[in-house]
Amino acid sequence: MAQFSVHDAKTNLSKLIAAALDGRDVVIARGSQPVVRLVPVAPVGKRRFGALKGKIAMDHRFNEPLPDDELKGWDLG
Repeated sequence: MAQFSVHDAKTNLSKLIAAALDGRDVVIARGSQPVVRLVPVAPVGKRRFGALKGKIAMDHRFNEPLPDDELKGWDLG
């Protein structure tokens, strides 16, 4: 585990980011106390229109009004 002071982290931020992206463990400390771990963010997938086509279905009841006992559970203003 590589541990860096806040000052060193500010000075070498680009290098520390590259190290974290390479899978290395990067920890930033205040004094001798570790306080933050630098980790890569998981990439967000792109949305694709129609990605669930054929995987979900709605039956004829979809647009019907909810029964009164179900509506009581909703705060409609």
